[in-house]
Amino acid sequence: MEGEAGPGGARRALGRLVEAVLANRGKANAVFDILAVLQSEDQEEVHEAVRACSRLFGALLARGELFVGQLPSEEMVMAGSRGATRKYRVWMRHRYHSCCNRLGELLARSSFRIKELALSTLMKFVQLEGKHPLEKPKWEGNYLFPYQLFKSVVGGLLSPEEDRSLLLCQFQEYLEHDDIRYHTMQAAADAVARATDGRPEVPLAFWNNAFTLLSSVSLPRQESAHPSFYVKHAELSDKWKVIHLREHRKAFQQMWLGFLKHQLPLRICKKVLVIMHDSILPHLAQPSLMIDFLARACDVGGAVSLLALNGLFILIHKHNLEYPDFYRKLYGLLDPSVFHVKYRARFFHLADLFLSSSHLPAYLVAAFTKRLARLALTAPPEALLTVLPFICNLLRRHPACCVLMHRPRGPELDADPYDPQEEDPARSRALESSLWELQALQQHYHPEVSEAAGAISQVLSAAEASIAPLLGLTAFQIFEQDLQKKGPEPVPLEFIPAQGLLGRRGDLCAQHFTLS
Repeated sequence: MEGEAGPGGARRALGRLVEAVLANRGKANAVFDILAVLQSEDQEEVHEAVRACSRLFGALLARGELFVGQLPSEEMVMAGSRGATRKYRVWMRHRYHSCCNRLGELLARSSFRIKELALSTLMKFVQLEGKHPLEKPKWEGNYLFPYQLFKSVVGGLLSPEEDRSLLLCQFQEYLEHDDIRYHTMQAAADAVARATDGRPEVPLAFWNNAFTLLSSVSLPRQESAHPSFYVKHAELSDKWKVIHLREHRKAFQQMWLGFLKHQLPLRICKKVLVIMHDSILPHLAQPSLMIDFLARACDVGGAVSLLALNGLFILIHKHNLEYPDFYRKLYGLLDPSVFHVKYRARFFHLADLFLSSSHLPAYLVAAFTKRLARLALTAPPEALLTVLPFICNLLRRHPACCVLMHRPRGPELDADPYDPQEEDPARSRALESSLWELQALQQHYHPEVSEAAGAISQVLSAAEASIAPLLGLTAFQIFEQDLQKKGPEPVPLEFIPAQGLLGRRGDLCAQHFTLS
């Protein structure tokens, strides 16, 4: 500011202006000087101006000196014959709106310090507006919340231009309050609808910010006896929707359905599917409404299909949803690439879960067993150490499939009735075949793989082998384990073993020649 040097001078000057406005209505025009500093390019001055606005309008809200009701235009009021007090309150409320609009613009500033302060100031105004409403209640006990101001805050967080993940992390602390969480879900649904209305392409930054906010909303598992409200009320009414968990579930469902109905980028789709089973489905009022999104994702292929099957499995298992193609889709995901992708561990963890029921038909389990055994012929050792125990577990759960390994002599390779090209496991004729692939793997070059494959030649134990420790096994870990193994114990020999390419140390050859 002119006449004041440094941040300390700006703070003192702004402090004097705030005190003057609060002490004397005749000094109200000093508000323009404070708001002008909000437009400054100097970061320190803007920071001090935000703090000054927080003090000024916070005090005016608490003192009830802003106009309450439908705000008329400034020109109409000033030209009218109403009293000076009403004109002052209308005029000052217009300045308050200008301040809030500027604070919303500051959420896009490069300085995170200013962004954070602007956000906390706006949320302070939300709390004060809720306690001292700027609108008249329609009836006694009517629930009032400054939704328009709060909607502008949420809209500022969901920027289409830049990543606001750090600022959204700061906002998460407010989501612990029931009223803020409820209105955040409503405001986020409105923001997504506005951002996608009539636009052929939505920027990736918006989808990232929207997912960050939506995934931060977490509902309680059961109704709380003592709701936590950010906007304090003298008394809570049971008639308010914001009180009840069922209304939160409805808003939560509407928010996610409105988000997922759009064509999301693949990376966002994957992130949604990762949290679908434990952070979204348990809190929906009607989880079965997610079937359309999950069915579309299931047709994408690869990791997206696998993650979608996880959500579908929960709907089938816990919500009695019918999806006849579930195991056919899972069967289609079994191809050679599954051993080389980064989600291999998650795939086998979920496959183990999907095939855990002992009520699955034998032909279906036989098809999965045979497909895995065929793919194992070209799989790397680290994958085989997971697949082979997995196959044995399937045989333990379904004794009817043990015919695959008890056939005394399996068919020749060119006469194997199993059809690996068949997409329908019911038509693959796997139950007519045998696990000759595991017998072939008993000659594998890696001793641990050949030992694991040898289980087919023995009586399987009743207890299943846990594959959890093997899911994340890598080639590097196998190599390190082999290096740490101790060599065989020395045994008596009929000759003196060589100590290197040039013979034993001290040998005549080693005295006259060296390797370099």
